[in-house]
Amino acid sequence: MEIAEIAVDGYERVARCRDEGTGLHALIAVHDTTLGPALGGMRMWPYASEDEALFDVLRLSKGMTYKSAVAETGLGGGKAVIIADPRQDKSEALFEAMGRFIDDFEGKYITAEDMNIGISDLESVRESTRWVTGLSREAGSSGNPSPYTALGCVIGLRAVLEEACGSESFEGKKVVIQGAGAVGGRLAVMLKEKGAEVVICDINAERVAQLCGEHGFEHVDDDEHLDVECDIYSPCARGAGIDDQTVPRLRCQAVAGAANNQCLEPRHAESLRQRGILYAPDFVLNAGGIINVSVELLEGGYDEAQALERIEGIYGNLKRVFEISQGERIPTNEAAFRLAEERLAAAP
Repeated sequence: MEIAEIAVDGYERVARCRDEGTGLHALIAVHDTTLGPALGGMRMWPYASEDEALFDVLRLSKGMTYKSAVAETGLGGGKAVIIADPRQDKSEALFEAMGRFIDDFEGKYITAEDMNIGISDLESVRESTRWVTGLSREAGSSGNPSPYTALGCVIGLRAVLEEACGSESFEGKKVVIQGAGAVGGRLAVMLKEKGAEVVICDINAERVAQLCGEHGFEHVDDDEHLDVECDIYSPCARGAGIDDQTVPRLRCQAVAGAANNQCLEPRHAESLRQRGILYAPDFVLNAGGIINVSVELLEGGYDEAQALERIEGIYGNLKRVFEISQGERIPTNEAAFRLAEERLAAAP
């Protein structure tokens, strides 16, 4: 196994791992540990290049710093990415090698579940390091974070609806969900139960057909979903989808979803504001999963009741972001960054 450091200004540690025996090619980025060890998920994706993977892991780890700061988890920000195809490259040996890579950070980075990674994968990682969260409840851990991410989004969307539509009621509101995976699919079900009209799209046609068959959702092709008129557009797949090409196409009152780093660049949040579209900063809205996982690191171990109580705080955090945005006439992403920086600065 070969571990090499990558120097990146503003990050505490970024490293690359190559392991010929297992085929592992991975990156870990620790952005900031001012508030505590860096907790962030591990994802597997067939990136076109290491540069693309590095771009992703740096954005994601920085986002985790701000997410944990606003959510007051007592943790810092980090992330891990494995450059591989989850459909064919997974193996116990590969994940055990990933565990050895994580262990090289000596507790400064703690991993968890993220895109294309499940509890069984994390159990293999756990064979080589103790710095793993989000394992099964039977193992005394907090389990799959996806339901809690979805729940946190529902709680936060109440604040979004109040701000954008004048009422927190979901009844009759039209929501377009892009990405119907573990979080997006569950979010769709929860919103429909609350009376929303839900339209889903996903590149996985089988997943769309399954959800529509089970729950009666409407669906739209992925390349046409931006043109659907709706109250809320909810990106729940990969990030960076809000850009110069997509902003003019949006026909919604608010953008609020579970995907990380939804804006390709910070200026795109201002582009939304100029169009009169409310943007719910993703790292504030989608914090439910990390809040749930963080509770297992508290003294006494995981307590679901405590996790649910903390997740309710997402509503108040978004209300505060919108208040700062309006009071200072700045985009909501800048307001969220300001709130995060205030909480980082207040650390003992």
